[in-house]
Amino acid sequence: MEKSTLGKSNVEATRIALGTWAIGGSGWGGTDEEASIQTVKQAIDKGVTMIDTAPAYGQGLSEELVGRAIQTSEVDRKDLVLATKAGINFSDDGAFRDTRPERLEKELNDSLHRLQTDYIDVYQIHWPDTDESIETTAKKMKEFFDEGKIRAIGVSNFSPEQMDEWQKYAPIHTSQMHLNMLQRYLIDWFDYCHKHDIATLSWGSLAHGMLTGKYTKDATFPDGDLRSNIELFQGDRFPAFIDAVEELQEFADKRDLNLIQLAVRWLMDHESGTDFVLWGARKPSQVEGVQGADEANLSADDLKEIDDILYKHVDDLNNGDLNEYGPPLRSEK
Repeated sequence: MEKSTLGKSNVEATRIALGTWAIGGSGWGGTDEEASIQTVKQAIDKGVTMIDTAPAYGQGLSEELVGRAIQTSEVDRKDLVLATKAGINFSDDGAFRDTRPERLEKELNDSLHRLQTDYIDVYQIHWPDTDESIETTAKKMKEFFDEGKIRAIGVSNFSPEQMDEWQKYAPIHTSQMHLNMLQRYLIDWFDYCHKHDIATLSWGSLAHGMLTGKYTKDATFPDGDLRSNIELFQGDRFPAFIDAVEELQEFADKRDLNLIQLAVRWLMDHESGTDFVLWGARKPSQVEGVQGADEANLSADDLKEIDDILYKHVDDLNNGDLNEYGPPLRSEK
């Protein structure tokens, strides 16, 4: 599978990475632990070398399952790239951002234990915490890097201005941000990273399932399902996107691709797209097609036709709001 280096680090990984948000269960209808473990192993067997997880996914459950899967797989640890995150804490009232140095120290040790490893390849701050100075957070992450506990420093959901400030105190090797062909509101942030040699990772690559083609216009989402609170799935915009996705399915069929492969390939081939795509899955069957997406290619004409299809149905592809996803600050609790 196609590989690339993560920014200015010496870490190399496949451009398609396994995303394990859903494996944590929270907001996704629970977790089947055995299926989750088999999903990770299946992705590895398909050639995927990077696995992205976080303590916030099921309060450590996703990391634990990834660790168990790796221990029971036939791949050597050195041949994998483990990417995880820090900076989320929990109270009885739910999650909140917390990048205090002592919290980051605890999270790193807990993640190493759950993942059953003695180093993290890519360690990312999950959400910017404006209750703590960027200088303090960046210096703590550089300390981990200098000690060899982590191989690359990453941020997630940081604006260009926040990344500018961070780089006064520590390098940024990767930046993980929200992007898919239906939600391009952060595209300028990807441009910034490309200009500054920061490797980009995209989350929400399948628009939280909409780009799988499994939803119809009468779909409903129960309380606790994250889609029940995301604007993309609400109001008049939802049926318009369903119409667009149905036409995209026809476009994909003509190119011997399925819809998921098309969505992933768009991210890889689009001019302001991403260096690494997170392919979210929680069942082994959901990683089928990874190799087909890796081998495909969308031409400039293909990309234009995709946009023509989308704009025929919707007038705004820059829709989206990070506030729909991020936890509150400590000061907001």
